[in-house]
Amino acid sequence: MSIIVREMALAEVDLVIEYFHGSTPEYLDLLGVDPTRLPSPDVWRERFQTDLLLPLDERARYFLIWLQNGRPIGFSSCDKIVFGQRANMHLHITEADLRQRGVGSGCVRLSVDTYFEKLKLKSLFCEPNAFNVGPNRTLQNAGFKYLKTHKTVPGMLNYHQAVTQWVIER
Repeated sequence: MSIIVREMALAEVDLVIEYFHGSTPEYLDLLGVDPTRLPSPDVWRERFQTDLLLPLDERARYFLIWLQNGRPIGFSSCDKIVFGQRANMHLHITEADLRQRGVGSGCVRLSVDTYFEKLKLKSLFCEPNAFNVGPNRTLQNAGFKYLKTHKTVPGMLNYHQAVTQWVIER
């Protein structure tokens, strides 16, 4: 199984848009995503385009695509970026049949390497929904350290929820 992790191109952003807009309300709830906070596809594409035009050290978000044998299987993103310091990571396997099979851990490890290199990070955080077992196991398997479980709004698409906070430092 050949996994490649690289920066997501503008032509590939529909992977993200379709993943969220095509998910069931039950699955979005497992992710802690509020469907009413999903931007329209056109607005989302505009945000991607605006972000991708900025120098890396000025971006609000940074997206990576995960490819297996050349086929997209998921993505990761960072937000709350303080270039040279810290960022918050999100992770998503878009191919349902690949979830909870260990694929995510390898993708996350490669993503971490890319984030630390490209964003010059010292710390990378991730806060998945505390009740979503998959990403919590993935982060642990990828070398993240558990910090705490607390309630917050982890991202622009999320509602207030219990999250498990993880960190990896270099």
